[in-house]
Amino acid sequence: MADAEQIVIVGASLAGATAAETLRKDGWSGGIVLIGSEQSLPYERPPLSKDVLLGKAETGSAQLHDQQWYDDNTIELRLGTTVTAIDPAVHTVTLDDGSQVQYAKLLIATGSRVRHLDVPGAELDGVRYLRTAEESQALTDAYAAKPRVVVVGAGWIGLEAASAARERGCEVTVVEPQSTALAAVLGEEIGELFAEFHRQHGVQFRFGTGVEGFEGDGKVTGVRVSGGEVLPADLVIVGVGVRPNTELAEEAGIEVATPENGSGIVTGPDLQTSAADVYAAGDVVRWEHPLFGRPVRVEHWQNAKDTGVSAAKAMLGQDVAHDAIPFFFTDQFDLGMEYAGDIPRGTSYQVVLRGDPKSGAYVAFWLDDDRHVLAGMHVNTWGAIDAVRDLIRSGKQVDPARLADTSVELSDV
Repeated sequence: MADAEQIVIVGASLAGATAAETLRKDGWSGGIVLIGSEQSLPYERPPLSKDVLLGKAETGSAQLHDQQWYDDNTIELRLGTTVTAIDPAVHTVTLDDGSQVQYAKLLIATGSRVRHLDVPGAELDGVRYLRTAEESQALTDAYAAKPRVVVVGAGWIGLEAASAARERGCEVTVVEPQSTALAAVLGEEIGELFAEFHRQHGVQFRFGTGVEGFEGDGKVTGVRVSGGEVLPADLVIVGVGVRPNTELAEEAGIEVATPENGSGIVTGPDLQTSAADVYAAGDVVRWEHPLFGRPVRVEHWQNAKDTGVSAAKAMLGQDVAHDAIPFFFTDQFDLGMEYAGDIPRGTSYQVVLRGDPKSGAYVAFWLDDDRHVLAGMHVNTWGAIDAVRDLIRSGKQVDPARLADTSVELSDV
């Protein structure tokens, strides 16, 4: 690419802003246009469900850079602007005002959006979701009044919202149709450890329970659950997952995986899509993982940063084979957790615990049928996550007994 050519990034997200930063660091001196539908400068999402909800930080603290940084690096920001179409044949994107922007290379970093509950009363005031900085601030303000809170969904966002609400002095009930917390991502054994931890901090759970609707006259007053019972609520937080924003790619004829196959924009290890000069990063990308030998899509903060960097390097013509091991972290009450790895949907596995969960500090591993480490996480056992990554990357068979034995170094299992 000649220096005068322009790179366009659709999505002023963490992935998009990280890609723009990497382009400049790696020597790209041509134009960079970063387009985002929100009015806010690009920001990170983890603080929104952690320190911001706890009232310890303002939403502005989640910003990646201030406006001056973008000016100094000659990155053109078009905020409050939505891309309505991509035309790979002529290398243009169309904006919501009808204008078009030419690109030499294009990055799709459109992220994901929350799944909404389609039940009676879903439009009532006080039924909230948590995805954007604005939504986080609204919840933070609502917590100050110490309302009765019902959280719908015992996934990561639901548990973080519940934790923050309890720490702010709210009465909290979590409603979840599965048998325990985090069952879909951690399995029942480890999920129940998290559920019990929350119970010890005063969170109530209704497992095996669905939501039939929300009660109230203008403002929510209760959650009607399966069986007809109504749980009193002044504030409802719905956390039932997200869906990737792949519509632009689909409409442009770019290959997109079906929901049955994990959703996301399909790419190779270099994060290039089926369209020439078009790449994807962040929540929307489903790439062929060179280490795992299968497609992977990840919805977490670290993935947005990692794929933003890799996509930028690939757009600059560097040799890229994106093989980062998925990573996630959470903070809930006095629990700190880091998780690395990926367990394909439907995979059978063995869980190995290292340390006593009752002590509040332990490591958990998920092994496949051949005793390879698929994933591992630590709870309040700092410094362990690098060894977890090493075990995953090594692909070696491990002895479950030695893995569980805290007297054996993880490097020696």
